[in-house]
Amino acid sequence: MTPSAAALPISNGRLALAALLILVNVALSAGLRLGLGRTLVVAALRMVVQLLLVGFALEWLFVQRNAGLILLVGLAMATIAGVAAVNRTRRRFGGIYLDSLLSVMSSSALVTGLALTGIIRSDPWFAPQVLIPLLGMVLGNSLNGISLGLDRLMEGLESRRDLVETALALGASRWEACREVIREAIRVAMIPTINSMMVMGLVSLPGMMTGQILAGAAPTVAVRYQIVIVFMITSGTALGVFGVVLLGWLRLTSRDHQLRLDRLRG
Repeated sequence: MTPSAAALPISNGRLALAALLILVNVALSAGLRLGLGRTLVVAALRMVVQLLLVGFALEWLFVQRNAGLILLVGLAMATIAGVAAVNRTRRRFGGIYLDSLLSVMSSSALVTGLALTGIIRSDPWFAPQVLIPLLGMVLGNSLNGISLGLDRLMEGLESRRDLVETALALGASRWEACREVIREAIRVAMIPTINSMMVMGLVSLPGMMTGQILAGAAPTVAVRYQIVIVFMITSGTALGVFGVVLLGWLRLTSRDHQLRLDRLRG
């Protein structure tokens, strides 16, 4: 029987050998004068330090059986994701951070909770070795979608300002005037997730599936888990994007059916 990856730990020396691969990027940057050499090295060092610290933290966390503590960690993860989603946008408006946090937390809690209690049925339901990785994958993809959705909403309202204000002046409601902008923002935000799903298994083997196979799990078992994860990511992203775009639309329009782009800044 072929030994699993779990039985073949990577030594510090082999890890250092793998780190040399980054020199390929540094060499290309130097040869083409891209000016990315320093950035690549700093990014690589940060990544290594961050992952090592996370590894130690997870070893401690995975032996905990306190539901409150696990949920607190999940809340912290969702908060970081909500803030990071806004930090990637080019413009801001009052309440944008709150909208992002509400959308991220509600969508990820709903999707992850359903998966844990109704599909995977881990025992206990808050088992950290299951909850934390699943939540992390949902959050990581949701924040990208939310960032794209917010950016497209603000750009769409700005570029179509004349059309929207004309529709409002002719008696259209704020929903009727902004409906196409909202649809476009949600559509654009969902495209990366849909594109990834279209080629999954043909072009790329997803991270969780690859990890389980390397750890010795049967490919058919790993595939089933990956299918669940992809559906979780897709639905979580859709719910998060839908929520944040609608909340953003409400903030950039008024109850009197006026466009309030004066609230935009940045």
